[in-house]
Amino acid sequence: MSKSAENDHGGLAGMQTPPVVSRGAWEAARLELLVKEKAQVRARDALAAERRRMPWMAVEKPYVFEGPNGKVSLLDLFEGRRQLIIYRAFFEPGVFGWPDHGCRGCSLGADQVSHLSHLNQRDTTLAYASRAPQADIARLKARMEWEMPWYTITDSFDADFGVAEWHGHNVFIRDGERIFRTCLVNSRGDESMGTVWSYLDITPFGRQELWEDSPKGYPQGPTYKWWNWHDNYEVETAPNAKWAAVTDAGEAAFRKIAEQERKAT
Repeated sequence: MSKSAENDHGGLAGMQTPPVVSRGAWEAARLELLVKEKAQVRARDALAAERRRMPWMAVEKPYVFEGPNGKVSLLDLFEGRRQLIIYRAFFEPGVFGWPDHGCRGCSLGADQVSHLSHLNQRDTTLAYASRAPQADIARLKARMEWEMPWYTITDSFDADFGVAEWHGHNVFIRDGERIFRTCLVNSRGDESMGTVWSYLDITPFGRQELWEDSPKGYPQGPTYKWWNWHDNYEVETAPNAKWAAVTDAGEAAFRKIAEQERKAT
């Protein structure tokens, strides 16, 4: 038996599959769906713009965490950057999987986390927090090959920020030493987290590109130009001229495609 036959699992028999059509019919169906997909993208952008205008809540309590090198404050978790995203992960006694693993859902989310250097370039730090001791967190991170900073909650932080019972991402911004809570994403909202864009879209400054609808004075720069290889940000601090030319050509091509799709629909 061939490998493909072994993996066939009985084929598609008994399933109500869509019709098989010609290339032209397929393209027409794709363009019809594209209208809805574009609307969804625009709605997502509008939601992110509204999120950037959410009121802020001042954080008054002096929360304390345990880190690899001892006690740290909430301010320390920013690592000097202006924005901070904290995911409350469930890894502690009483959670399914303990002590070998964290919660399966939280672990699946941790597996999705993109390279942190891109967030850091946007003045944003991502951190995980649980109630497990640091020794157990270090062991788990090594086993699962996770790189994000991961702290131990020692006080009422999780209860105060709505993540004592279930997972969630809390977002903070700082003005000097003053800290403000700006957003909470939990429940089904958490399942899409992990990409650079999903994280930046929940921050108060967003992606920080010129096309975004952001409040006056927010940091913004040319679209695509800040992108870099994750091991090259510190080496190449200014936008690369060749990359700028590539992205300019890409933007022109995207506009042309969008216009063709608009006419086709």
